[in-house]
Amino acid sequence: MHRFRAVIAALTLGAPFAASAADITRIASSFDDDDPFDLFFDVGFERTQTRAKIVREQLSQEGVEDPQLREVNELWYKGVDARLNLALAFGLWKDLEFSFKLPIVFQQNESWEYVSGTNNDNSTIDNSCFKADGSPYSSEGCVGRLFNVPQESFRGGLGNVHFGLAYAFFNQEKDDTKPTWIVGIDYEAPTAKQRNPSVDNSDLDDPDKGRGNVGDRVHKYQLYTSFSRRMGAADPYFKAYHTIPVRGPKAYSNCDQAGTNRDNLGAPDNCFKDPWTRNETGIQAPSQTGLLFGVELVPFENKARAQKFAVDLRLMGNYVGRGRYYNELSSALRKLLTSEDYMQVGGQFGVTARAAEAFTIRASGNFLYNTDHLLTSETLGQDVNGDGTVDANPGSPELNPTFDWRYDLTSRRFRAIQSTTFRFDLGASFSF
Repeated sequence: MHRFRAVIAALTLGAPFAASAADITRIASSFDDDDPFDLFFDVGFERTQTRAKIVREQLSQEGVEDPQLREVNELWYKGVDARLNLALAFGLWKDLEFSFKLPIVFQQNESWEYVSGTNNDNSTIDNSCFKADGSPYSSEGCVGRLFNVPQESFRGGLGNVHFGLAYAFFNQEKDDTKPTWIVGIDYEAPTAKQRNPSVDNSDLDDPDKGRGNVGDRVHKYQLYTSFSRRMGAADPYFKAYHTIPVRGPKAYSNCDQAGTNRDNLGAPDNCFKDPWTRNETGIQAPSQTGLLFGVELVPFENKARAQKFAVDLRLMGNYVGRGRYYNELSSALRKLLTSEDYMQVGGQFGVTARAAEAFTIRASGNFLYNTDHLLTSETLGQDVNGDGTVDANPGSPELNPTFDWRYDLTSRRFRAIQSTTFRFDLGASFSF
């Protein structure tokens, strides 16, 4: 007998595709006595919006023996990602599934504007005192500019392709004395064109610019396990996952700017010299670990007609590790930035309606709070000669070329606070 559930949408930037309770433990199985072949085709629209306040560290009472570190308000950040997610899954064998997923990113837009009370006259963004190498910007004082505010960035295109394998050790549809338990791996291949943060994508009307690319050129391997157990009108479920990133071919390095935009690097002469290789100065995507708990409540179900209406309630948490990647300021500062680790916590409300065995629709809203985290925290360098310290003098081979004295140094760093993410999903699934 053919089965059908709704599967839609993916979390942004490498997070797992979303699903309802039944979908988290859905498995396409073939060569069963009563079901020779399962195939699911899923299509869904997803819109994700992230908003955060960006503050900057500042030393108060400069020149005093014991200056105090404080944070001043600078920017509001807004990021919008809208995409169409296509997914195909079919059974290779009994309770063994292969899946293929492709996101089409319509827009990946970002914008920055000053918070109330901050403007070009009092912002440290527009009144920068130093160059990237730490030298004074000008004899005229703090007249430098990190980037223009307000500013926008526009990106889009085909996203990274996903391939997956999943196996059900237990399947409640076949043995109602046991829960459904699935173990799987999702592989995200770096197929999208490389995103170059140094390229200006602020003007869609300029034919030489247009929308930038969205690819991070990173392999991502997500290992996961999920459980569900239908008990009357309730279907509680659980999922745990861990994502391992591995740098892929043509991954971006900040040192790619050494020949064209040296002013955006602290020590460009060290680029691609030991120990500052491409791997050392390139993207270092964060690992992620997540848990989610939920329950699907089924107030209406007609098994004879394969009809069902369900409400999905979920709590979730996700840990994002430290890494150098594309964050909330990368497109503005034109480089990969090292972010501090942080947590995402939140919940989801969704509804699922199955009109027939071969067709289901689903809608959900997802809210996440992102804990405060630094956006510019690059390390100063490495102790190459083994004397126990990093030589920070100009021209030192121990200086990290991508370290920027303007905003990676303590007392000048940027931090994201009050950061929230809201995602809306609408999708449908077809079963054959």
